[in-house]
Amino acid sequence: MRMRQNLGIAWDGIRANKLRSSLTMLGMIIGVAAVIVLMSIGTGTQASITSRISSLGSNLVFVRPGGAPIQGGVRQAQGSAGSLTFEDAQVLAAPGAVPGALAVAPETATRQQLVAGNLNTNTNIRGVDEAYLDVRNYEMAEGEFFTATQLSTRALVVVLGSNTAATLFPEGDAVGKNLRINRLQFRVVGTLVSKGGSGFGNEDDVAMVPITTSLTRLSQQRTNQGQRSVSTINIKAENDKSVGLIKESVAAILRERHRLQGEDDFTVTSQEDTLATLNQVTGVMTAFLGSIAGISLLVGGIGIMNIMLVSVTERTREIGIRKAVGAKRRDILAQFLVEATMMSLVGGGLGLGIGILISRLVNGMQLNNQPLQTVVSPDIAILSVTVSAAVGLFFGIYPAVQASKLNPIQALRYE
Repeated sequence: MRMRQNLGIAWDGIRANKLRSSLTMLGMIIGVAAVIVLMSIGTGTQASITSRISSLGSNLVFVRPGGAPIQGGVRQAQGSAGSLTFEDAQVLAAPGAVPGALAVAPETATRQQLVAGNLNTNTNIRGVDEAYLDVRNYEMAEGEFFTATQLSTRALVVVLGSNTAATLFPEGDAVGKNLRINRLQFRVVGTLVSKGGSGFGNEDDVAMVPITTSLTRLSQQRTNQGQRSVSTINIKAENDKSVGLIKESVAAILRERHRLQGEDDFTVTSQEDTLATLNQVTGVMTAFLGSIAGISLLVGGIGIMNIMLVSVTERTREIGIRKAVGAKRRDILAQFLVEATMMSLVGGGLGLGIGILISRLVNGMQLNNQPLQTVVSPDIAILSVTVSAAVGLFFGIYPAVQASKLNPIQALRYE
């Protein structure tokens, strides 16, 4: 038989038992829809993380403490040694000290309460200098950033992120207003343009003060040698090709300054390193979600095999007649394989449409106060439909083989 005839016969077989065929395809519909929705959530999460990291700036190198101090005979958390100093940052920022570096911006980090009138919020306080704005790709919405004079005089001034400003000054016009941090009165000199995002580490949930003010009036963090400690040294590279050279140069300078003989007490990573690690994690998560949803496809395939075995039994006499008038074994085999695959493809197509619709409906919904982002990429859609067709073909083989093996004489006698 020709393929067109097989398609026609398969479609007639599906239409002859509409309810049974619909219930059989339901497993494929649910399976494909689940794969589309879960993988679109995973892909959307990956895209969201990539976007947020890219918004931090471009071609960045991060230097952070890497040692694990011992207190009371117990090794503390990695990176809590406080081994980076403000003086380290000043050496790295010296002209020509680090080849390929455009700017160096040290940073201190603490979390404290901000109070403005009868409103307050607990937020991230970053001590930064005038280079930080350019290095980390921030833009001013209102007012101005710190000046060199304010840095040198340890001025009590603060720049607020968009969320922090909206929380403390809901009526707007935060610039020029006063607030309290650690019982000290600060004047708001500017607010930042929103970068988007939510949750821990939100780049809009910040307040920035001069790093000199932070080191002397807020955190006052010190190393074991009594030097002023910083949490991160941010370095902006000329281009992506300079990142490797900068990492090597920074490591060499810090090893010499810290007089290290063995393990480094700092870590040097790049934006690409961070992005690659997070993409790997989210990629595994996406594959895991897809695998869980794929179980539904397996159940749907078993349902197709079951209904095709029932169909073979019901159509035994029909198979006998076809063989008696000249149909060959391969024709019967093709007939039932096409029917099983068609049923799976129709279910997969409907599941694809439903999955895309659900993905669009849940996009932007709040989950634990964080918006869900979904991305339905073409490869996910193609993969889902292809897998559904493969499932139908695989689970349709056994019933089709059973049908093709029927003896025409016995089939004609079947009641």
